[in-house]
Amino acid sequence: MRRTPRTSRPGRASRTPLLLGAALLTAVLQTAAAAGPGLAAAPGPAAGPPGHGDRDCARTRHPLDDRGRAVLAAVREAKADLHLNAVLFRVTVDGHDLVTDAVGESMTSVPAEPDMHFRAGSVAFAHIGTTVLRLVEQHRLDLDATIDRWLPEVPRAKEITLRMLANNTSGLHDYVTDPKFGAELTPHPFRAWTPEQLLAYPYAHSFWYDPGTNWSYSHANYLLLERALERITGQPIDELVREQVTGPLGLDDTRSGRTPEIPRPALHAFTSDRGIYEESTFWNPSWTTGPGAVITSTVCDMARSAQGIGSGELISRRSYRTLLDPGTVGLGVPTRKCPADICLKQTPAKHFGLGVIVANTWLLQNPSFSGYAAIQAYLPSKRLAIAVSTTKKADSPAGNNAETVARRIGALLAPEHPLAP
Repeated sequence: MRRTPRTSRPGRASRTPLLLGAALLTAVLQTAAAAGPGLAAAPGPAAGPPGHGDRDCARTRHPLDDRGRAVLAAVREAKADLHLNAVLFRVTVDGHDLVTDAVGESMTSVPAEPDMHFRAGSVAFAHIGTTVLRLVEQHRLDLDATIDRWLPEVPRAKEITLRMLANNTSGLHDYVTDPKFGAELTPHPFRAWTPEQLLAYPYAHSFWYDPGTNWSYSHANYLLLERALERITGQPIDELVREQVTGPLGLDDTRSGRTPEIPRPALHAFTSDRGIYEESTFWNPSWTTGPGAVITSTVCDMARSAQGIGSGELISRRSYRTLLDPGTVGLGVPTRKCPADICLKQTPAKHFGLGVIVANTWLLQNPSFSGYAAIQAYLPSKRLAIAVSTTKKADSPAGNNAETVARRIGALLAPEHPLAP
């Protein structure tokens, strides 16, 4: 699936699926990025072909300033350097468009366009994290309530709290990194998975550690959190998140799906995960999280999402502090039972928040699976939002190439705050 960071550990990279963004935290815990030069101003690119240019998410129509021109040049250079099929991107400052564009092709002879939809994976976790905080403010749930009332079927449910699911301190194994899961998923990319089938993998293992005492990433946490929220509120998770987050932020092109369908126009994806270069656009994403939280989006929605979530627009200052550190900083201590590539060190500078990754004061999510890679990142001190989506050619580097593109953009616009991978 890619060169796998230590948090992922899905086995052999060429035979296993790319993990959702939060599972890339090992890479986040490494340093990167360097400053880049600015360029002279130039007119913005021409509008896209009929059927695209009249959409809300379109190429920047106004003349680009020095920064916008520099970003566009950096993206074009990154596309060439990384041998990417397509790069869709949007950069905003204080909510205002700096540059929105797309380079490359969706398919052969089909130009990539900014309004194309793609799988957004763990961006859903950022929305769910803020949904949880809003529900706390509305006195509809207690973060420190144990889950046995709503999820009595979960092992050690009387010891696990909602907070532990939301901040990945439950101790549950990650089904995505289980070699048995990879061995089943890889040859069957169109299979539809149920939550029960997915949870059977972590339930087959003992806990990495006692709930609440350490940190390790697990997709099972958010799958269970989504189920708990549905039982607490009596609402399907997609309706709940729409009511609490995506609706108020105006993310009309961010949608949950119960099938592998992607809304038109769709960005097509290709991957060599299974040893041959093949189209993966409609591989079934049901394994990524629970039903109702498997989302598609656009770079325009993701830039708005980055700003809204990263600034704490929808929550109080107290909740925003919890978003930044829900009790994870200082955890991630290797033990005899939990190796260092599982129980990863959570430092003040680089750690997992509530549904977001905090890295050098950026707040981000970075989904990467089935040939799709993306990132939404927000730097509060500069009110800077970056959204990138990329697809691969046969010889593209392994890993989340959208992160590499975003790092180059960040190095131009905020060199003093490197956007770590």
